[in-house]
Amino acid sequence: MLDLGCGEAVWSLRALELVPSAVADGVDISSHALSAAEQAAAARGLTGRLSLHQTPATEFSATKPYDLVLCVGATHAFGGLKETMDAISAFVRPGGLALVGEGFWERPPTPDLVEAIGAFPDLAGTVAAESGGWLTVHGHVSDPAEWHEYVFSWTGTLARWAAANPGPDGDQALAVMREHRDLWLNGYRGVLGFVSLLLQRVVK
Repeated sequence: MLDLGCGEAVWSLRALELVPSAVADGVDISSHALSAAEQAAAARGLTGRLSLHQTPATEFSATKPYDLVLCVGATHAFGGLKETMDAISAFVRPGGLALVGEGFWERPPTPDLVEAIGAFPDLAGTVAAESGGWLTVHGHVSDPAEWHEYVFSWTGTLARWAAANPGPDGDQALAVMREHRDLWLNGYRGVLGFVSLLLQRVVK
């Protein structure tokens, strides 16, 4: 499998645990995230089955197609959902699968919110990504509790890091945390949804 924008490779590591015969490539630009992924793989006895690549997802190349390609919350790396699906097509074998996680509007956003976090389609428009050689075979829409867990975990990690690293870097991390948390609490909470789509590449 291939995990584009893998971050700390949480999805890949879980998949490797579930499928003992699987191997994975993880691609991300963050050295910190890849270091954490490497440590997590070692702790779980998966080091030999996960290869990590520090490079932009748009510049990664492969010598053979994959059975499964993941791109969860990282479609911005390709410029949007349609562009992501086009890029993934080059990596997935005919009949293979793609797992793509993307935001969508639960209800119409304000112009200020679109300017702050970008434009998204509604759920119907997001599922329309199956066109162009893909079929949606499963999907999961994150519920409010999952959103809350994600945001508070993400911002809480930054807050703890900032507290442990006083100084300019800690201050910057704290500012990023507060900006993101405030944007969620006062902007996109209940407006922006998140869906994970499992798509199969159509055999032609």
